[in-house]
Amino acid sequence: MAIVNDTNNRLVELNADRMADLFMFAQRSFLLDLSKELNKGNISYAQFFLLGYLSSEDYLTMTDISKKMGHSTAAATGLVDRLEKLGYVQRLHAADDRRKVMVQITRKGIDLVAALRDTIAQNIEAVMTAQAEGRESEVQPIYSQLRDFFDAR
Repeated sequence: MAIVNDTNNRLVELNADRMADLFMFAQRSFLLDLSKELNKGNISYAQFFLLGYLSSEDYLTMTDISKKMGHSTAAATGLVDRLEKLGYVQRLHAADDRRKVMVQITRKGIDLVAALRDTIAQNIEAVMTAQAEGRESEVQPIYSQLRDFFDAR
């Protein structure tokens, strides 16, 4: 029984190592792709992360945004102002209290989030396929390129 447990533990460790590599790659890939796309859309990382939150909610209040983003309400307002000018979000007022501002992502914002998500999913799929087929050596140059890219910044 101890041999079975040792074998299972080694398989778990191997899979955990592979998942760690995958997460590291995904994080680097995500940031690389995000930088390119954000430059196209002319938005910051913080603004994109806010779009990510908004894409999974019907709306967020300014208070909700400041809490989720870890910013002051004034800083959250600045993020929303810029995104609204670019057409990625819209402000609405609550019917029961006009002072309550609700922020909602627009179709343009949803499309930006979806495009980046699809790119990330494709990159993860490519790495998982290479690892599953025993082609880890094909993945290593990608890690190296990404490491060099981020070290140069």
